[in-house]
Amino acid sequence: MGRRTARWRAAAGRGNRPPRARGALVGALALAVLAGLPGQALPAAPGAPRAYGFAPDALTVPAATNPAEAALLVPGKTYRSTLQSSGKTYFRLELGATENSYVSATAVPRPEAVLSAVDRLKVSLQDADGGSCSLDSASFGAARSPHPIAVSGMREVSSRSSRCQGAGTYYVVVERTGTAEPAPDVWDLELAPVTEPGLTSAEATEAPGDWDSASPAPVEGQGERRTGGEGFASAAAIGEGVWSTGIAPGQTLFYKVPVDWGQQLHATAELGGAEAEDGSGFSVGALGLALYNPARGPVEEKSVSYDGEQKSAVLDPLPPVDHANRHAVAEKASGMRFAGSYYLAVHLSSRVADDFGTGPLPLTLRVRVDGDASEGPGYDGDPVPRGLFEVAAGDRASGSTSGGDEDAGNDAAMTALAVGGIGGGTVLLGGLAVWTVAARRRGASA
Repeated sequence: MGRRTARWRAAAGRGNRPPRARGALVGALALAVLAGLPGQALPAAPGAPRAYGFAPDALTVPAATNPAEAALLVPGKTYRSTLQSSGKTYFRLELGATENSYVSATAVPRPEAVLSAVDRLKVSLQDADGGSCSLDSASFGAARSPHPIAVSGMREVSSRSSRCQGAGTYYVVVERTGTAEPAPDVWDLELAPVTEPGLTSAEATEAPGDWDSASPAPVEGQGERRTGGEGFASAAAIGEGVWSTGIAPGQTLFYKVPVDWGQQLHATAELGGAEAEDGSGFSVGALGLALYNPARGPVEEKSVSYDGEQKSAVLDPLPPVDHANRHAVAEKASGMRFAGSYYLAVHLSSRVADDFGTGPLPLTLRVRVDGDASEGPGYDGDPVPRGLFEVAAGDRASGSTSGGDEDAGNDAAMTALAVGGIGGGTVLLGGLAVWTVAARRRGASA
């Protein structure tokens, strides 16, 4: 989203302006100061789709078109790159012999990108000989609305496989597929490689047996306001409960939920009602709810169409978190293989604006976490980054409080304005304060 600098021009007779006009002028000048400070971006207008929030410490790497030029990705770090409209893009990993490795690739098309129902993001992990360790893909759904989607490649250490075992060089291969004549645009990429240690004792070789696959009643109650983050790195922490906010067409909101070993996650996203200008309207696949595991690997996704009446996207029942889930065939089961923060990404199709306007619509998340936490599988070492596959006490606490109140965004913007003003901006802000007080005095004496 481009930055706009507000311009303020003094005019004769400003002392006679009504208080409301003076307040608007103060706000405009404050935004001008904020826009001019280094590293400060203007807050998005209410209801406006926000750009994807890349990790602030992400390192930029080139997108190589052949393995020989592939940039090295180090587990535990986050990277930014690009994906061309055609051809394969390569990145390199140097892996040991004992750890499982995962690389999540998040593709971010431009808001104005033209997509088809078959456009897909494909990610594979290959050994040095070009042998495939894994292959997975994801599409943008029937809505064809540009939004971030993530796919994960993996190298799993297993005595039952002879491929992709042992230390050495591996390649992450990312590409766009599905469109015979792809649009000549570039997508942004965020890459997050992580590793998982082996176990101290022999691991299970089959997925767990029966588990409660019944859909529980949704959590009831009034939603506590919590604004979603703009990406994985800024996902808002929530826990079991009801959470509400607004979501605009084209917007994607990210939340993270701590789920421990032995616990079962249930989630529902509800979109409130709205009236179309002509009394009708229908948007295919308008509301999307996607679940990703702590390694940012896809687990489950649901979408529903929207006609102005309240609609809900409900995730299918998921098994309790278990290390042995990795042996399950279905992705929604095998993805529930780690404890840690699971991510909910909620997207509202940009096409909703055609019938129901660009303003935000009411969004409610109902989250349930069933079961008592159990002991982990007994890792032989630490994952990279450390603590990735565990639920810390602080994570549980952050999900049960209102630390992400909707109004906090305005407070944060003003805090940034005050803090960022240190230096050259302080003088201007000080002058603004003096001008405001003087204007109020003149208004009081009028």
